[in-house]
Amino acid sequence: MLVKGVERYFEKNGKKTLLLTAEEIHDQNRQPQKNHTLVIGADVELSSHATDPQKLIDEVTKHDGVSFLAHPHEYDLPMFHEPDISWVSWDVEGYTGIELWNGFSEFKTYARTFPKAVFYAFFPEFMAHSPHPQTLQKWDELLTTGKKIYAVGGSDAHALDFQKAFFRKTVLPYDFHFSAINNHLLVQNELSGDLDIDSRQVYSALQNGCSFIGYDLPSSTRGFQFTLENEDRVAQIGESIQLVQGGTIRIHTPSRADIEIIHNNHVIQFSENTSVVVKNVTGPGYYRVQCKIDFLGQKRGWIYSNPIFCGK
Repeated sequence: MLVKGVERYFEKNGKKTLLLTAEEIHDQNRQPQKNHTLVIGADVELSSHATDPQKLIDEVTKHDGVSFLAHPHEYDLPMFHEPDISWVSWDVEGYTGIELWNGFSEFKTYARTFPKAVFYAFFPEFMAHSPHPQTLQKWDELLTTGKKIYAVGGSDAHALDFQKAFFRKTVLPYDFHFSAINNHLLVQNELSGDLDIDSRQVYSALQNGCSFIGYDLPSSTRGFQFTLENEDRVAQIGESIQLVQGGTIRIHTPSRADIEIIHNNHVIQFSENTSVVVKNVTGPGYYRVQCKIDFLGQKRGWIYSNPIFCGK
């Protein structure tokens, strides 16, 4: 159900937060559940099209919204009565992108036994590793076909109340979720405080892939930069550029990390424990960046950029 009329700015302790609402739609009569779709910015109730994913995506586009295929790959979690709600209708077209990294799906991946569930309930900071490998692989497969498919991250926050005998715990509370997997949007102008103007900027950034996913718990990802420059201009994340005589990729991370450049589903550059990478490139297709960082004794996914697209 789309909740309307609550979008506004909240202000507390001198800081402002913009609240925008959207809807997650799926066929509630289908068992088991599949094909959850994140619908953002359409501003109309579209759940009547839930039984037909392609029709739903078409209607989202018709109403100037954006659509992301939610938690494409995940597992069930019987102890919490949570089914596997992966995406299955991969023949659909015209969607904006996919939810590359879902926090609650990752909990379902690693909390396979009661002891592990208890451990991650008390120490959720140990849980996040990276997006699901199948989802990363699927994203690259889609991009390699020439489609512009953008990625977002999501907490999928539920703050589950778990109780067994005398043991009771809120699993993955909201304050944890919102400090972990976040979307960092690159907007044209600084947010003004005007709801209409700012919401359009947010929706535009999502629609055009002008964003990156940051796991901000180990270290803030704010300030990450990834550009591709040719002889005429500099392309930002989500943009397209021509490489007639080649170009130069420039990457800057706010902390040292292991940085990979992926071109057409192949790692073409791996730089270890650095914050700056410069690489000359010539090939058409897409380029994206992913970074890992040391946190709690192991390498963990930290930054996943949307692509820059290149033609000849």
